[in-house]
Amino acid sequence: MKRKNRRYLLGLVPFVVMVALFQLVPIVSMITGSVSLEDGAGMTLGYYTRIFQSEYYLKAIQNSLLISVFSSVIGIAVGLACAYAVTRFAPRMRDRLIMVSNMTSNFAGVPLAFAYIILLGSNGVFTLLFKQWGWDVLAGFNLYSWSGLVLVYVYFQVPLALLLLYPSFYGIREQWKEAASLLGASPWQFWRTIGIPVLLPAVFGTLGILFANAMGAYATAYALVGSNFNLLAVRIGNLVSGDVVTEPQLGNALAVILGLSTLLAVYLNHKMTQRLHRFQPGSAEQKARNHRKWPKLKSPALKEEL
Repeated sequence: MKRKNRRYLLGLVPFVVMVALFQLVPIVSMITGSVSLEDGAGMTLGYYTRIFQSEYYLKAIQNSLLISVFSSVIGIAVGLACAYAVTRFAPRMRDRLIMVSNMTSNFAGVPLAFAYIILLGSNGVFTLLFKQWGWDVLAGFNLYSWSGLVLVYVYFQVPLALLLLYPSFYGIREQWKEAASLLGASPWQFWRTIGIPVLLPAVFGTLGILFANAMGAYATAYALVGSNFNLLAVRIGNLVSGDVVTEPQLGNALAVILGLSTLLAVYLNHKMTQRLHRFQPGSAEQKARNHRKWPKLKSPALKEEL
């Protein structure tokens, strides 16, 4: 038995090596680089002080946070509606829609930016076409601005939200809807008291993933606006591989701040998800409260259901 366990442990060696090389080593290198002097002769926190005393870098952090929050909220709202719609289709059509969503969620970076430039840029197809027709639909829209970046980010946020959310709708049983209807509850009352609370853990978990996805997006923003818009990911790229000046230590410090903000958002969503799970019907805490509320129930099946 011990030999079998050792064989299983040996099978984990490639996974441990991969995590160490591609996860732990870059993180350690980033953190140590953010507190090391240029000549490597000592350690300093001067790069962090420089960041928080500079309006330029604080504005980059603010812009990245705002774009990530707005694109994540819009993505979760549209993705939630699309995920519910997908569950209403037949299995064959649903699988095709999921396949298309999977493709569009991975269509990001430079190709996505160029596609939007061709369609909605200053000389884009739709821009010139609407202008020729006399439509002022895109008269005040600028693709290379804050609103344009949010629009491009939403493109890959919505299908990702759909892929993460649609399985949670299958956790809502049809028996619950039938029971609520027999008791006289309207569809809105069912979703407000049962459906939405069941979906909230998945919604908050997906929101954290969307936020992290938007914060780390670099290629799309850089290909669309370059260095003309002050974003945290773009500033990091310029400091690490800039054409004029390179300051990798300062870039490491900005990368640490980006990683901490993303981890904080994911952690808060995780704690919120845990808290919501406690109040769901099948949770241990809910069963314990029900058993304290009805201690004299004799039916084991009824106790287990509660």
